[in-house]
Amino acid sequence: MIGPLKIFSGNANIPLAKAICNHAGVELGACEIGKFSNENIKVKICDSVRGHDVFIVQPSCAPVNEGIMELLIMIDAAKHASAGRITAVLPYFPYVRSDKKDEPRISITARLMADLLHTAGADRVMTMNLHSPQIQGFFRMPVDHLLAGRLLCEYFTKCGTENCVVVAPDAGSAKHAGAYARRLGLPLAILDKRRSDDSENPNIHNVIGDVKGKRALIFDDEIASGGSIIEVVKALENLGVTEISACCVHPVLSGSAAEKLQNSSLTKLVVTDTVFIPEEKKFPKLEVISVAELFARAIMYTNRGSSISGLYNGY
Repeated sequence: MIGPLKIFSGNANIPLAKAICNHAGVELGACEIGKFSNENIKVKICDSVRGHDVFIVQPSCAPVNEGIMELLIMIDAAKHASAGRITAVLPYFPYVRSDKKDEPRISITARLMADLLHTAGADRVMTMNLHSPQIQGFFRMPVDHLLAGRLLCEYFTKCGTENCVVVAPDAGSAKHAGAYARRLGLPLAILDKRRSDDSENPNIHNVIGDVKGKRALIFDDEIASGGSIIEVVKALENLGVTEISACCVHPVLSGSAAEKLQNSSLTKLVVTDTVFIPEEKKFPKLEVISVAELFARAIMYTNRGSSISGLYNGY
């Protein structure tokens, strides 16, 4: 028998955790997170969780490594407080792009994160739009992989998609971009984007598909430094598109990304709130869609022992 529902949050994205609780109709659980002078982190779960179904919300937000330690310590604290079941809710999974060994003597760090969650005592993981769906295979526990594609498609459908073309920024994202295109009933174009190093500044070589004179919709899973999306925008401008809108699930927006995107030829950038965006990184072209209701439904269905397969209807 699954115990009553409890939702807690680390410091990474408290507004999202509160919004999830509002949709789920529960209070955010009380906990204290502090740091000693030696930078060691202390977590105290203030509510009783004995026998409860505990969900801990902590996406990968800056400072990333501190957030990971908060999450692991919170899981361990709940485990030793006799929680009935513990689910780590990571809307944006840490080190998600380190999912393969493409250089000698490097770590497959996404796999390491999966191992750490298991060792800390998590029984399940709930996440959204992994960089590679195969990352689910790194886990020795159930993984609920939610997708934000339906929310993004609904947004653009309401805005109007006349004379639009969906653009995949590289060959690796073509499958997902194709799913968006089918959902929206639009043609698909694919850019040949190549990286020669880790500088996050790729080169665009060719385009497959017709984009001239059209409104381009760029779909990607995340935007970090903004270098990649800026190069895509420049390439599309040179190819004769009339308007460019972009969307991504995870707006990391590191460094000067916000300024670069605001000063680019983008008409708008649509993102979700999986990652907390501080006020100084918000800009006029940025629009945020909340995934709180989707996560709340997934959490409630999981707590009731109901199927959540209907929530996977995304891209």
